[in-house]
Amino acid sequence: MEERILKKAAIFVFIVSLAVCGTIFYFPRLNTASEEFLTAVKEYQTKTKAEQLNMTGLEIMEYNNEQAREEAEDALSFPGQIRLQLPLGVEGKDLTVTENYVTRTVDIRIPYAGEDYFYEYPILGSGKNIESLTYEFHKNYGVVQLMMEKVFELNSSCDGDYFYLDFLTPQELYDKVVVIDAGHGGDDPGTKKQGICEKDINLDILLELKELFDAQKDASIGVYYTRTDNQNPTLESRMELADKSDADLFISIHNNATKSGMMSSINGTQVIYDEQRAKEEPTVENWARICLEEVTAVTGSSNKGLVADSGEDITGNIKAPAAWIKVGFMTNQTELDLLRSKEYQSKAAQGIYNAVMRAFAEGY
Repeated sequence: MEERILKKAAIFVFIVSLAVCGTIFYFPRLNTASEEFLTAVKEYQTKTKAEQLNMTGLEIMEYNNEQAREEAEDALSFPGQIRLQLPLGVEGKDLTVTENYVTRTVDIRIPYAGEDYFYEYPILGSGKNIESLTYEFHKNYGVVQLMMEKVFELNSSCDGDYFYLDFLTPQELYDKVVVIDAGHGGDDPGTKKQGICEKDINLDILLELKELFDAQKDASIGVYYTRTDNQNPTLESRMELADKSDADLFISIHNNATKSGMMSSINGTQVIYDEQRAKEEPTVENWARICLEEVTAVTGSSNKGLVADSGEDITGNIKAPAAWIKVGFMTNQTELDLLRSKEYQSKAAQGIYNAVMRAFAEGY
C-alpha cells in the first residue's frame, strides 16, 4: 500500500517538473501575451468610457444594468431603487447623503471616490422618478447627485460592498402633508422699517413653528419648509415644493405695511386667498378663515379680515388650498415692536400651528 502511494507521488513530482521546465521556455512569450491582454483591456475600457461620455448619467446607468443582466443571466435584484458600489476601504457609514426638498436634489458624498468612479464602480438601478444623475469629482471625494421628479423621502441601507437608496413618497410615510413658506429672503428683504427686515421676522416665525412641529408626538403629519435660513427660493420653486410633495395645505408667512409705507395707526392680521379658486373650491376660503381666526385668537391682534386675491400670485398657482398670512403691520410702531419680539413670534407660530391642526381635524 505504502509502495503504491510512493510510486504515485514520484510520478506526480515528475509531471510537475516537466511542466515547469516546459513553461520556462515560454515565459517571455507569456509575458508578452499578458502585456497584449492588458493593453487590449485598457483599450476596451477607454473605448467604453468614450462611448459613455456621450451618454447622460441615466443612460450610463441603464447601460450598466444591461451589462449586469448579461453577466448575471438573470434579472437584477437588490433592496432599494439605486445601488452604488463602495470604493475599497469605504463603508456605508462613511457616505454623507443630503437632500434639498426645494430643489429636489439628493447629494451622495463618497470619500476617496476618484475622477473615474462613475466608470470604475458602475451604478445600477431604476431611473424611475429621476430627472438626472450626475457625478462630480472633488479632491479626496466625489458627489453623485440625483435630481428627482417629485419630493421623496430617503431610505438607505448597506451590505458591506454596496450602498442602496430607496425613495418613498411623503404619502407613503404621512397621512397629511403641509408646506410652510417664509416670505422673501436673501437679497429680497420685503418691507424694511427701522433697520428691521420683513424677511427676518417671517423666518423667525417659521422657525418657531418648526419647533412646534418637531416636538409634536403625532408623526402622521409631514411638514416641508421652503426655507429655514436666509435663502430666497424662486417663486416657482416655492410653489413646486407644494405641488411636487402633493401637499394637503400650504401657508406663506408674511407681514404687512401701509401702501404709502408711512408709519400709521393701522394694525392687525390679514389673510389672503385666491378668489377665483374659492368659487370652485370653498375649502380655499375656509382654510384662510381658519388661519385668521386661530392666529388672532392666540396673538390677540386685530382681525383685519380676509383679502380676496386675483390669483396672480402664489395663492392661485398651487393645487393645495393656499393662504398668505400677513401677521401684522410693520408700519405700526406698537405692532412692529411686538413682531420683533420672540414672545410674539412664538404666539404667531402657535396660531398657525393650531390652524393646521384644526384644518386637518376638519377633513383637509
